[in-house]
Amino acid sequence: MSDSICSDPSAREALADRLPVQAVILAGGSGTRLWPLSREQYPKQLIDLLSDDSLLQSTARRLAGLDSSHPVAPQPLVVCGEDHRFQVAEQLRQTGARAQIILEPVGRNTAPALTLAALSLVENGGDAIMVVMPADHAVTDETAFRACVADAVRYAGDGQVVTLGIVPTRAETGYGYLRVGEPLDVSNGVRLDSFVEKPSHELAQEYLESGKYLWNSGLFVLRASVWLRAIEQFAPLIHAACANAFVAKTRDADFLRVDTATFIACPSQSIDYAVMERIADPVSGYTCAVVPLEAGWSDVGAWDAVWDVLPKDAEGNVTRGRVMLEGASNTLAHSEGRLIACVGTDGLIVVETPDAILVAKQSAVQNVKAIVSRIKSQQGTEANIHRKVYRPWGYYDSIDEGKGFRVKRIVVNPGARLSLQMHHHRSEHWIVVCGTARVTRGDECFLLSENESTYIALGQTHRLENPGKLPLEVIEVQSGSYLGEDDIVRFEDHYGRS
Repeated sequence: MSDSICSDPSAREALADRLPVQAVILAGGSGTRLWPLSREQYPKQLIDLLSDDSLLQSTARRLAGLDSSHPVAPQPLVVCGEDHRFQVAEQLRQTGARAQIILEPVGRNTAPALTLAALSLVENGGDAIMVVMPADHAVTDETAFRACVADAVRYAGDGQVVTLGIVPTRAETGYGYLRVGEPLDVSNGVRLDSFVEKPSHELAQEYLESGKYLWNSGLFVLRASVWLRAIEQFAPLIHAACANAFVAKTRDADFLRVDTATFIACPSQSIDYAVMERIADPVSGYTCAVVPLEAGWSDVGAWDAVWDVLPKDAEGNVTRGRVMLEGASNTLAHSEGRLIACVGTDGLIVVETPDAILVAKQSAVQNVKAIVSRIKSQQGTEANIHRKVYRPWGYYDSIDEGKGFRVKRIVVNPGARLSLQMHHHRSEHWIVVCGTARVTRGDECFLLSENESTYIALGQTHRLENPGKLPLEVIEVQSGSYLGEDDIVRFEDHYGRS
């Protein structure tokens, strides 16, 4: 951008009017309070928790149809962790969005994640109005949400920092609050006075009755250039680490990778602590606005929030999957496969997965996090992965195991292939049950059809591919002294894994 344009107020105003609206989705986090459905390797934003779409997919669709005087970028910008990159890319592909995905080498909270997104948007002199949305929130009234965002975009286009404040429905102690001031104009915006920490119940009741406080949603709308100026002013170490990591970036298919060593040194802070709580001070030099939001919002932070947001029967029950109720009330029962039968239950959460079951009082679901910590301390795999594990080529499901053996059901997507690999401690027997397999075994390459099988000896180089147009399903029987997933030596991989 030239100095002559920057110094011309009318040119700046015209440029601001043309700025695109860009959905920025922050897709990090592990969601441990929604265990056993949410786990570190497959967290809540990737789960179809509330509908057929995952929370990530619902978020990616949320700005569709936004009525704004600014052009709306057709594809979202997503920031996620390295471990979830293939699942994120696949889920976005299913929505029709070929998003740019920025990978964080390690989690450093939301302020660094947003800084990486802003750096990407202002690269080569550009700018955009960012609609910053965590990937793990729920909104039931999409029309109301887009109307609020359209108001926020108008303020943000003028250089203001805007947050969406949730109109409170109860004296909630689990959220931070926004103290709001006078209306800004004839639209819905009000002045932001200050951010307020999570209150006691008594104080939360006072906030609710005063009408001067909104819940802090974590949803922000502001220009990328404004965020970068603010993060450099209030958190210079974060800005410097992110800028240096971004300069050394590389591109890998759909992914943008920043420099690992530089980013690891970045401080870990949230958007609120790093910038927003300071920027709301009148002496900061920034203008801050709040647009009140009534759209059925929830951060879906724990199982009681899932129960609260989903439709209920006449007795207040929420069910999903194979569930039978007899005399039950105010119960959430979620089955991933096996039948759940609830008799005379009240205020319970029951969640079934193939390898773990949760039974909890609704009033105690915040303590699920403690159970996950105990599983980790005992080296239990249930805190990190599901029995069904997704890979860029498809997934596998460990359906049985015992001393010296493991049985997997492997599903390979059409056109996909596993890495060329070998194992030091196990042999494998493959049986095709559906589709056609192309098998590389040592110097051989051959096809297998349904009901045919092959044997991979210990130490033998091999690869499994699906050359067909239908999913390939294979039963794999592993035998050996050690069957861990880290016993893989990769010689060649289509997906860039080491």
